[in-house]
This record gives sequence, structure tokens and C-alpha cells, in this order.
Amino acid sequence: MNQRPAFHHRTYDFGGGATLQLGKRTLIMGILNATPDSFTDGGRYMDIDAAVAHAEEMAKDGADILDIGGESTRPGFEPVSLEEEVRRIVPVIRAVRQALPHMPLSIDTYKAETARQALEAGAHIINDIWGLKGDPNMASVAAEYGCPVIISHNRHARDYNALVPDVLADLRGSVSLARSAGVQENQIWLDPGIGFAKTYEDNLEMLGHLSEVALLGYPVLLGTSRKGFIRQTLNRPVLELVEGTAATVVLGIAQGCQVMRVHDVGAIKRAALMADAIVYRG
Repeated sequence: MNQRPAFHHRTYDFGGGATLQLGKRTLIMGILNATPDSFTDGGRYMDIDAAVAHAEEMAKDGADILDIGGESTRPGFEPVSLEEEVRRIVPVIRAVRQALPHMPLSIDTYKAETARQALEAGAHIINDIWGLKGDPNMASVAAEYGCPVIISHNRHARDYNALVPDVLADLRGSVSLARSAGVQENQIWLDPGIGFAKTYEDNLEMLGHLSEVALLGYPVLLGTSRKGFIRQTLNRPVLELVEGTAATVVLGIAQGCQVMRVHDVGAIKRAALMADAIVYRG
């Protein structure tokens, strides 16, 4: 494993009291799925009151960001229309903003118009699992709103010549799309796309090379929470994977990842605080 890259120090002031500061500790992004078919919590937060209550619970547990999505990205998911995705997420964003006005919100979508409407409703960050390649207008929306954009690695086929170099090259390509559209350097975050277009062995290999993603020069978000490779390793039900998730989180922090996207906010927050006490020294 390579030496950890230096952490990026960035401050984001989204207005209305919502701020983020990268570089002092690991940030925790709590997952809020307004979907009927997500792999661990599908249907639980379709109701706005239930979604707000869960958002408040994650905020109490120490979330720094909430990531709101209206379309499942689990393996074999059924795509939803733009209209249905907007119908699911815009009321949730508005309600969470009202309940938690100081909480930064991310919209988990690869559709540019969904992102636009989510930002208009009060979201602050775009989280695109297709790395700006799923919708040709996404980079322009990010540039227009001047918001942080999380660029995730993904492919339609697992046709790698060499996994890690190919992932790095794909991410560089997505960064080029962002920069060509006018997205500022300090608004770009990267995500290695654990669980997307990768086999069990691919995921484990990428987790051993996260420092190389960090060395591309942008803050890195890691999303491993409750994913299939953890279930396969531990042979436990999906709701009993917090220890496995925590292990990947600590590994990620040690390699320079700065944001963790998770379901189990409280437990992962504690694991991150312990890792931070070691990694952020000096």
C-alpha cells in the first residue's frame, strides 16, 4: 500500500448556515434513499415524514452531509423516468432543508435535469455515479450552479486491460469533461466507484489502491457501505455488515479518502474518529 497523500483543505459556504470543511477530519455522508427498491432500505423513506425523521436521526448521529437519491443503483436496478425521480426527491429535499437548514445536501443522480431541479429545491452538491458520462448536460449544470460535483467511476462493461490504471484513466476523462464545461478545480471530488462495474476481486484490488485515486489531486469520497463484496466476505445478512464497512472506511482514511458515504452513520462516525486521531496527527 502506498503512502497516504496529503489531505485537501477546502471550505464550502453554501449559504443559509450550511457549510463544509474538508481537511480537518473525515466527513460522513449519510444515505437517504427515497426509493422503493434500494438494496437495504428500499421503501422505508418514501414517506416524507419518515425521510425527515431519518435525516434528523443521521444528523444527530454525526452526519456532515446527507445524500438524497430517488433511483436505486443496486445491481439489476430498474431505471426510473426523470419525472418519477423528481417526484420522489424534490419534496424530500425541501422538507429536509426546512427541518435541517444547516445540513449540506447532495443529490444522487446521473440525470442533469434531476440535478437542476434538486439544486433549485435546496440541494448543494451533485453526486453522479456515471462520472458526468451518463448525461451530456450534467457537467454544464454543475458549472452553471458552481456546486461541488462528485465524479464516480463506472463503466457499462467490465472490459479492463488493467483495472487500476484503467479506473484512473476513466476518472481523468471525467475530470476533463468537468473542466471543459467550466467546473472549477476546487469543486471536483472523485469516487473510485466501488461496487460499480467491478467484480469481487476488482473491488478488493481497488481498495488496496485508493491512494492512487487520491494522488489524482482531488478529494476522494468512498462508498462501500453494506455492499455485496462485504456480504460475500463476511457471509452475513445485509444489516450485519457494519464492522466490514468500518474496516473499509478505516482503510480508506489511511489512504487519503476524506468523505465516507454510509448507512450506519453513528457507528462509522466513531470508527472514523478513531482513525482520524491517528491519521490526522500533525
